[in-house]
Amino acid sequence: MDNRPIGVFDSGLGGLTAVKELEKVLPGESLVYFGDTGRVPYGTKGREVIRRYARQDMDFLLRHGVKAVLAACGTVSSAAADIGAGLPVPYFDVVAPTARAAVRATENRRIGVLGTSATIHSGSYVKAIGELDGSIEVFPEACPLFVPLVENGCISPEDELVRIVVGRYLSPMRGAGVDTVILGCTHYPLLSRAIEQVMGAKVTLINSGREAAHALAAALEETGGLCAPGTKRRAEFYVTDAPENFSTVAELFLGHSVEGTRVDMTFD
Repeated sequence: MDNRPIGVFDSGLGGLTAVKELEKVLPGESLVYFGDTGRVPYGTKGREVIRRYARQDMDFLLRHGVKAVLAACGTVSSAAADIGAGLPVPYFDVVAPTARAAVRATENRRIGVLGTSATIHSGSYVKAIGELDGSIEVFPEACPLFVPLVENGCISPEDELVRIVVGRYLSPMRGAGVDTVILGCTHYPLLSRAIEQVMGAKVTLINSGREAAHALAAALEETGGLCAPGTKRRAEFYVTDAPENFSTVAELFLGHSVEGTRVDMTFD
């Protein structure tokens, strides 16, 4: 048994979709969440900048004594796939479990991938899916406007701006006839209803935060790394920008209110 908390980080608040799943599958586990809201989004930045930011995020979590780290960030998982190799605790990202889920789900062997510019340019999902099944066609699409929409609470399919942006990005995939779409950034599940409106109800959406959370939970269960029964649970949420809007946006992700704490960090 290991009573230390699980650490989760993201460039902003999208990683809360993974936290939501962890709360479901591991309700007794403590959590420390770090959202780098002062530097969001990561997806428009270069690879070395992303790597530097990810190291700093992971260092923050390690200072809080976590027993495992989940990079609930599609950009970090894709553009800095090896970033967790030297950590003293188990490290998980979103790409491998999400690719596996998409390959299991597709029936017509056509998978779409929505992601940040950095995720799509890395080719991470194309490679991961190809290694699992080389006969599957993959249709990637960079969606740089999705993260700003979500971070500002613009998620309703009735919102004209949301409809225009989602329709523009999804048009090539709809034309390609994909039957499975990977939401390759943990912000994107909040746009699921708008995406479903464009793609149709028969298309399966793969939530990368959910898949990563389930992979982490399975690993901790297998290795005996869960908290002892009866351990008092705690959940801490940290952000690097003003937390005034944190509770409002976090409630959209989690379905319940939480308080965020701003941390003043000196970045290299």
